[in-house]
Amino acid sequence: MEPAACLKAVAVLVKAHDSVHACIKRDAANAGLNPTEFSVMELLLHKGTLPTQEIGRRVLISSGSITYVVDKLEAKKLVRRTPCPTDRRITFTELTESGRTLIDDAFFRHRKNVENLFAEVEADQLETMISTLKQIGRKAEG
Repeated sequence: MEPAACLKAVAVLVKAHDSVHACIKRDAANAGLNPTEFSVMELLLHKGTLPTQEIGRRVLISSGSITYVVDKLEAKKLVRRTPCPTDRRITFTELTESGRTLIDDAFFRHRKNVENLFAEVEADQLETMISTLKQIGRKAEG
């Protein structure tokens, strides 16, 4: 593989990432959230009540940061925390009704926006892209 082509691919990938991330930030902001809050609420929407530490692991943020994010969401009355009745070290986080309503609507709009981003991409192109990006990601991790 030609080094110049690899460097161009990285530049295109980074630019595409930045553009997609900006779209995600807009979708989150339209719901009155930052991207991390949006990610936490989306996770709770799809997975239900979870231990707070598990949320942090799944959205890839530290335990101190997840506590801060959940504090902010709780102050907005979008989530509530419940202590585990059998283990004092564990606290569960779940969506409130207003949180569920907000993220249901926000995620529906977000999904439509993401579908629009890929509207002109053929299914086989998308599968190839996913496979290729996974391959690159694994190589970058190793």
